[in-house]
Amino acid sequence: MTANNKKPILIAGGGIGGLSLALTLHQIGVPCLVLESVAELKPLGVGINIQPNAVRELYDMGLDQSLLDTIGIPTKEWALVGLNGKQVYSEPRGIEAGYHWPQYSVHRGELQMLLYRSVLERLGEDAVLTGHKVTSYQNTQDGVVATISTSSGEQIEMEGALLIAADGLHSAVRAQMYPQQPPIHWGGAVMWRGTTQAKPIRTGASFVGLGTHHHRVVFYPITPADPITGLATINWIAEVTMDNSEGWTSGDWNKKVELQDFIHHFEGWDYDWVDIQGLLRGAKEVFEYPMIDRDPVPSWVDQHVVLMGDAAHIMYPTGSNGASQAIVDARELGASILQFGVTPAALSDFNDRLCADISAVVLRNRGAGPFVILNELDKRCAGHFDNIEDVFPAAERQELMAKYKAAAGYAMEALNTAPPTINLSQKAS
Repeated sequence: MTANNKKPILIAGGGIGGLSLALTLHQIGVPCLVLESVAELKPLGVGINIQPNAVRELYDMGLDQSLLDTIGIPTKEWALVGLNGKQVYSEPRGIEAGYHWPQYSVHRGELQMLLYRSVLERLGEDAVLTGHKVTSYQNTQDGVVATISTSSGEQIEMEGALLIAADGLHSAVRAQMYPQQPPIHWGGAVMWRGTTQAKPIRTGASFVGLGTHHHRVVFYPITPADPITGLATINWIAEVTMDNSEGWTSGDWNKKVELQDFIHHFEGWDYDWVDIQGLLRGAKEVFEYPMIDRDPVPSWVDQHVVLMGDAAHIMYPTGSNGASQAIVDARELGASILQFGVTPAALSDFNDRLCADISAVVLRNRGAGPFVILNELDKRCAGHFDNIEDVFPAAERQELMAKYKAAAGYAMEALNTAPPTINLSQKAS
């Protein structure tokens, strides 16, 4: 096992996955450099959930509960409610469920900035080059040469021992690796996302999905309730599935929209326990996103180059595991480098262990992910029921959820008994 210590590992992309990888490589003694396309990192986005399998990895990177509590709250419950307002399914989450680590509801941008600050503190201010976009690469006998476009308009080349593509949905590295890849896949669902100051319900830290498989609102707090007002920042996603026969025609993958553009889809959603119309109207800004992914590819590796995170496996956010999987990718890649050194063999090991299984999760999320319970409910009774047990017994609902958790990598018993991904008694050689 040998490592090329003369050249750093180049990481294309300073998102959650790329920054997690930088922290991991530093932890195991491997030099790296993050190349981020934007000129200045800012806390963009809205709420996301970080699953216990990824929280375990954040803790092992030294980002403990005291730090995560500054950007979100531990999630206590995951619940599905039918369009009639009646509960379909609920289960405790994180510590409440018996995991050794919590699940967190956080602001996506604040998590990225926490990782960014940690990278600068540990690796140094020059560890992240902003305004540097990797546009192509060339494998060499002992490494890789990346072509980089800078924000000042320059084209430069940089040598690395390996190139890790954490450059997201529109990955230039993936496009070179698979020049004939199909276009971005849109399944027909459109999401409108925002945050509103409101009182949290149920446990006070519950993730609630309300509606049907094709027409729903998901909401959960990402801050604790204010002790004086009782209000928390509630992250919400309003979603409708439409005809996608003509593909996504707006040309914009993330645009600000007005309330009247979509709120009519949720007229009459009036419940005595939650004011959906008030929740949607309370947001200062609303953004529209198509629910998209890409068809899986057979391999993430091209010699000294590997894809990770969204560049490898962009997936529908129905399972709340996109960012979680990017964090896990970083740690698993670090484990492979510990075993095989800074070599193509490490990339192949990472690919062999994860590519097929995570590609299956991408396809499983197209089939509704954990919201498959609502999908099945639609089939059985079109969402109309008096007693859920009469149409969808608890044992069958629990079995569907257990299958999804196992596929997504956060089945509780397996996670709780698994050894640490990174064995810090080793160092990459």
